[in-house]
Amino acid sequence: MLDLLAEAGVECLEDAGADAMDIEHLYVSNMASGEFEGMTGVMNALAHDLGAMTAYTQRVDQTSSSGGADIYAAWQSIASGASEITLLVGGEKTTHQSTADTTDVIASIAHPVEYKTGVTLPSFAGLTARHYLERFDAPRESLAKVGVKKHKNGVDNPNAQFQKKVNLETVLESPIVADPLRLYDLCPITDGSAALLFCPESVAQEYTDEYAVIAGVNGATDTHVVHEREDPTVMGGVVESGKGAYEMSGYGPEDIDVAELHNMFTILEFLQMKGLGFAKQGEAWELVEEGYMERDGELPINTSGGLKSKGHPLGASGVAQGVEIYEHLVGEAGPRQVESDVGLCCNVGGFGNCVITTIMEAAR
Repeated sequence: MLDLLAEAGVECLEDAGADAMDIEHLYVSNMASGEFEGMTGVMNALAHDLGAMTAYTQRVDQTSSSGGADIYAAWQSIASGASEITLLVGGEKTTHQSTADTTDVIASIAHPVEYKTGVTLPSFAGLTARHYLERFDAPRESLAKVGVKKHKNGVDNPNAQFQKKVNLETVLESPIVADPLRLYDLCPITDGSAALLFCPESVAQEYTDEYAVIAGVNGATDTHVVHEREDPTVMGGVVESGKGAYEMSGYGPEDIDVAELHNMFTILEFLQMKGLGFAKQGEAWELVEEGYMERDGELPINTSGGLKSKGHPLGASGVAQGVEIYEHLVGEAGPRQVESDVGLCCNVGGFGNCVITTIMEAAR
């Protein structure tokens, strides 16, 4: 865990041309280092390993949206004037545990009443996917095409866990996990880390002419008990966090050039597209059929490969979304590059229990 955090932190500082001793605030987004590795206090240990011992440290845990929540916290540290240099590092180490043990830790995100009945997040996703397909008369292939797209994008991401294409037949014939969802509809268990450096724009200009600005960021919470939601296909946390981020930034859905959505299950891409205003209710699957979200489409979504191909290292995922959008805005996304001035990332905790939406724009 610490090795992962330190590697991302060092690379981020080197990329920015900053020194560890310049860090005033150090934030670590992590969901479960205690459960997975029996280690707490990771933020203090990281400060030691980076050589940033004078910095104020804080660990942010908001389950699988920890990374997005930490972007919000790091932005607040700068916006409030409390810090001029804030380093955010997100990470998770899980693959050394068995699949059953890792699934159990992740399932603890659910409400205790749900958890004790054996409910896991894939089961929520399967139930929701079945409801969506039947309610909106969507073909099963539309979900499979989301998986195919993510693997195609992951090929060009050197940091993706899976860098190979899959075809529609492979997805549709993979083992069933939570009907109708199959293996290629779900994200893998992942180790990983990512980092971002935050500072006032005036300070950024001392380092470089190419940087990205947080134009809007907002968080929201939905019902913790999933079956209490009025409509299971509407993620209230996505709707409300997106609304707040749009209002703060002055942008709307039509202004977004590239987006990273939290699609640990293929069905979540459809639900977030609706919640963020990219699609009307029940029509996201039609946009998939039209190629709307492809890299060369109207709105490229998950050019990184998304959580299915890039991987889902829990506490790092929201930070990695921010890194992907940043790279597009400064023109450093390599073969994944999309011409863009404004990007959005949406990081989801649990099954929409808590959500952070961030809008970033290129420096002007």
